Amino acid sequence: MIRWRNLTRLLKIQRVLVKHGLDEVVQNTHLYRPLSVIRHLWPGYWRKHDAPVGERLRLALIELGPIFVKFGQAISTRRDLLPRDIADELAKLQDRVPPFPGKKARQLAEAAYKQPLEEVFESFDEEPLAAASIAQVHAARLKDGTDVVVKILRPRMRPIIERDLEVLYVLARLAQKYWSEARRLRPIEVISEYEKTVLDELDMMREAGNAARLKRNFEGSPLLYVPQVYFDLSRPNVLVMERIRGIPISDIDALRAAGTDMKVLAENGAEIFFTQVFRHNFFHADMHPGNIFVDITDPEKPRYMAVDFGIVGTLSPRDQHYLAENFIAFFNRDYHRVARLHVDSGWVPKGTRIDEFEAAIRTVCEPIFNKPLKDISFGRFLLHLFRTARRFNMAIQPQLVLLQKTLLAVEGLGRQLYPDLDLWKTSKPVLESWMSDRASGREALKRVKERLPELSVQLQELLQLTPGLLQKILDGDLSVRVNVPEMKDIQNDLSRRRVERYAAISGGAVLVGGVLWLGLSVEPAWPGWLAIASSLVGLLLYRPR
Repeated sequence: MIRWRNLTRLLKIQRVLVKHGLDEVVQNTHLYRPLSVIRHLWPGYWRKHDAPVGERLRLALIELGPIFVKFGQAISTRRDLLPRDIADELAKLQDRVPPFPGKKARQLAEAAYKQPLEEVFESFDEEPLAAASIAQVHAARLKDGTDVVVKILRPRMRPIIERDLEVLYVLARLAQKYWSEARRLRPIEVISEYEKTVLDELDMMREAGNAARLKRNFEGSPLLYVPQVYFDLSRPNVLVMERIRGIPISDIDALRAAGTDMKVLAENGAEIFFTQVFRHNFFHADMHPGNIFVDITDPEKPRYMAVDFGIVGTLSPRDQHYLAENFIAFFNRDYHRVARLHVDSGWVPKGTRIDEFEAAIRTVCEPIFNKPLKDISFGRFLLHLFRTARRFNMAIQPQLVLLQKTLLAVEGLGRQLYPDLDLWKTSKPVLESWMSDRASGREALKRVKERLPELSVQLQELLQLTPGLLQKILDGDLSVRVNVPEMKDIQNDLSRRRVERYAAISGGAVLVGGVLWLGLSVEPAWPGWLAIASSLVGLLLYRPR
C-alpha cells in the first residue's frame, strides 16, 4: 500500500522526469503506466529537448534531491557499464552540485558555534570550494594561520532523505519486478545499503572519528594521506579539517602531464582497498573520484589523498576470514573450496548440495580464465557470481553489499587510470600475506593479549565458583535437574569419577594460569612455561575409565 505522501512524491518524480525529457524511464516504470495519458497533458511534455540525455539525466537527479544525486554518483564510477556521454555528465555530480547560499552556510556555522565566525576563524570564504549532495565545503583560515576547510551540512537533510528513502523503496520494488535493467542493478539491495549508511553521513562528528581512525591506520604510509581533523572546532553539522592540495584523480590529463606513473597509481589504489578491508578491517566506502586527490610531489611514487569519510565499512572477523579464503580459492580455481566456504559461512543454506553449487560457480568462473586477466572486468564477474549465489538462496549481507559497491568503484577507477590493470595480481599478495600473518603464532598471541582483560574477569569469576563447585563434587552433592531417563546413570557415574574430574579441573586452571603469566609478560617467564608444560603432560596422561 502506497502512502499519500509517497504517492505525491512519485508524481513529482514523474513530473521532473517528463520535464527533462526522460520519458523512457517513466514509460518503463509500471506504476506510471496508468498516468500515460495525463503526462501528455503536462506543460513542457511536447517541448523539444535539445540537451543531450546525459545532461538531462544529471539535471533531473539534482532537482530530485540528495538521494538521487548519490545514486548518480555511484553509477558514474562504472564507465564500463554506461555510455561515455552519460558517465561524463554524471561524474559532475561528484563535486559540482549547485550549492546553497554562502550566507546560509555562515548562519548554520555560527548557530553551531554560538558565536560569530570572526571569533572562530581568521577568515571564512562564503563562496564554497565544492558542493555535494549532503554538504558543501568552504575555505577558511585558523587564528594561527593554518588553512582549513569547513564542511557544512545542508539544511533540513534528515527529513528530506527519510522521505526519499521511502519513495525509493517503492520505486525499487516496482522496478525490480517490471524493469529488466533495474533488476540487473539490484536497486532494493542498493537502497537497503543507503538506509544504513547515508543517514550516518548526517553526523559530522561520526565522520571526524572515521577520518581520525583512517589516518592512524595509514600513519607514515606512502600509499595514502588523510588530512588532520580539528575536533575542538567540529560539531554535529560542521566539520573542520586540514586543507589538502593535490590533483583530482579524475583529471587524467593533468596527472599525465605531470609525469605521474599511472600503473603505480592504479596498483596502489587496489592495494589501499585490500589493505583497508583485510589488514585494518575499516574501509573508505565512498571512493568516487570527487573524494580522491593525488599528491605528485614525486610523480613516480604518487600518493593518494582522501576526503569525505561519512561512509565507511567494517566486516566481522568471520566474514573477513571467509572473504579472504574465497578470493584465494578463486585465484587458484578451487571451485569446490568456494562452494564449501559459502555453505560453512552461512551465506547459503546448510542443506545446499555442494556439487550443484560448485558446478554453478564453475560455469561463471571458468570462462574468465580463458582470457588474459587484463581483459576481465572484476566488477562484472562479481555481479554474475552473486546472481548465481542468489539462485541458491544466498542471504543478502548488507556489509558485503557495501563492500561490493566499493570494490566496483575501485576497479572502475583503476581501469580508468590504467586500462591494463591486473587487479587480481595486485590483490593476491596482500591477501596471502594477511592470511599467513593470521596463522602465525605471534598473531595468535596478539589476539590472546587483546582478550586478556575479558579473560581475567572470567577467570576471577571461575576461581570464586570453583571451591564450592569442587567441594560439592567431592561430597557428591552436585545435582543437575534434567528430565531424561539416562540421568540416574549419569548421577551414579559422577561419584565414581569425581576425583578424576577434580584433577582435570585443576590441570585446566594451571594451564590458564600459565597462559595469563606469559600473556602479561611477567618476568621471569619460566614459571608460566612450566605451568603450561605440566598441565599438558597431566592432561595427556589422563585417561578416563
